[in-house]
Amino acid sequence: MKMKLTLVRAVAGSLLMLAGLLLFSSCEKYTYQIETVNPEEPVLFQTQIQPIFTNNCITCHKGNRNPDLRAGNSYNSLTKGNYVTLPAENSRLYRMVTSGSHSSFTLDSEKQLILLWISQGALNN
Repeated sequence: MKMKLTLVRAVAGSLLMLAGLLLFSSCEKYTYQIETVNPEEPVLFQTQIQPIFTNNCITCHKGNRNPDLRAGNSYNSLTKGNYVTLPAENSRLYRMVTSGSHSSFTLDSEKQLILLWISQGALNN
């Protein structure tokens, strides 16, 4: 009887170990591709920069707080309000999206895109 109980425990332990190995070996490793910005390509305000503002900033900057980042208003608000100046790293807009409470609203790739757009002259294209 004692030998039978030992055999059952050994089989149960082996099955449990095998199930654990199968479970851990079947896990899929997630990989994420980090978006990069090509500095050779021109950054387009209407199709690349404005969507960043629309998706991340418009909740607060919708006309009642400067700068006004609504589509149709944002470019003039940024350029006339001295938010986009050179050197780009020191511009008010870039400092806003990279420091303090604003930094969590944009991805690193979006911050790079804004920096590149300002460096390229902050064109309304």
